[in-house]
Amino acid sequence: MAHQLFTYDAKFAQAIFDYCAERLAMDPVPLDYGSLHEVPDSVLAGLITTAGCDPSEVLGLFRDELAPAVVSIDSPGFLAFIPNAPTKNSLLFDMVVACSGLNGTSWLEAEGVVVAENQALEFLAQRSELPEGSGGAFVSGGSVGNLSALTVGRDVGRARHPELKPWEVRFAISADAHSSIGKALHVLGVEPLYVPTDDHRMTVENLKAALANDPNPNSVVGVVATCGTTNTGLVDDLEGIGNYARENNLWFHVDGAYGGAIILAPSMHDTIKGLRHADSFIVDPHKWLFAPLDCCALLYRDPTTARKVLAQQAGYLDILHGDDEADYKWNPSDFGIHLSRRARGLPFWFSLVTNGVAAYEDAVEKGIDLATMAAKKIDAIDYLEMVRPESLSIVLFRRKGWTNQQYNEWSEKLLRSQIAFVTPTKWEGETVARLAFMHPDTTEDMIDDIFASMAG
Repeated sequence: MAHQLFTYDAKFAQAIFDYCAERLAMDPVPLDYGSLHEVPDSVLAGLITTAGCDPSEVLGLFRDELAPAVVSIDSPGFLAFIPNAPTKNSLLFDMVVACSGLNGTSWLEAEGVVVAENQALEFLAQRSELPEGSGGAFVSGGSVGNLSALTVGRDVGRARHPELKPWEVRFAISADAHSSIGKALHVLGVEPLYVPTDDHRMTVENLKAALANDPNPNSVVGVVATCGTTNTGLVDDLEGIGNYARENNLWFHVDGAYGGAIILAPSMHDTIKGLRHADSFIVDPHKWLFAPLDCCALLYRDPTTARKVLAQQAGYLDILHGDDEADYKWNPSDFGIHLSRRARGLPFWFSLVTNGVAAYEDAVEKGIDLATMAAKKIDAIDYLEMVRPESLSIVLFRRKGWTNQQYNEWSEKLLRSQIAFVTPTKWEGETVARLAFMHPDTTEDMIDDIFASMAG
């Protein structure tokens, strides 16, 4: 007989299925209230006991007390930070992944996972115009993806420059690079060379000038460009920087955690052509490619080099690596800063396969169209003005005359009224409003209601 921890309760399972079905059927998904819905200490007091609690009662507690205290990131009204809008098929298949005990660590134990995930990775590599043979793994998010890729870039740079002390190698980055880039370099013991930008966008001219003015340019072994900055959606000069990196034997990493999804936007093809130069590239399907949290696609031009740097070695792991290079089978654990790994790429793969590429292209383009529409509306409202032109699916604008406190009060009022979840940001020291469009079901009426709420 199964241990009580592993006994299947059909009645409670049905209650879970019913809850999930009800949540999946919500149209539109309500925002809920986040921290505006306070959870008293008494709600959780005494729940952890020797004998355990009735699971149906705990499910009810979650539904009534805890769930409302989480803003639904998949709501079309979630326009703050970078939203997450998973497709229904990806959510359903994430349930399959959770219920199936799938381990995505190695080929030996998870060939069925790896071949499917690799099909999705190969598709993303093809849309990025990376060469045949490119590949990698799905990791937990952009921070781990960037850290993994820059670890490989650092070690490759050290090997190319044996005249440098290990701690002397540097990477050129923009001041507008995502904070995870700076944190990754700090963890790796690598100093950044900060490259000045042209209106917050790094160009090859900026890079050349920074290197020309640096006393030790030969210590720069790589460069990081951004495909869609988080705050503004700006895309660096991928073509110019990538071509320069290729000509000068620099590791070229592209952080496309948010904006890399435009590889599926035909209108943006010219913007991302430079991705073909990348030695490593990340894009988060859990952002603008409509997969559940947490999922980052990490791709390498030369996966073998990445594997030699990142694969973990131990006696009990020898069976995963084989005795001969020709015997090697693809282990996702060999391409990132991880070992144990859930099959986090499968929900994206399933959704892509079942919904089709055209539906994805249309949904990504819709985010761009929504930003364009919002910008036009702002231009037509006398109490609003654009801070800078919209880029990708992000709009920065200001309410004329407002203080930081007024923006914060407005943001809270929007959420309390369940109109939208919008948070202010900082731009060149000024508090401004920011909209990040991602969910294709965000409507024009929602946008109008947001702008109208700023009239008073």
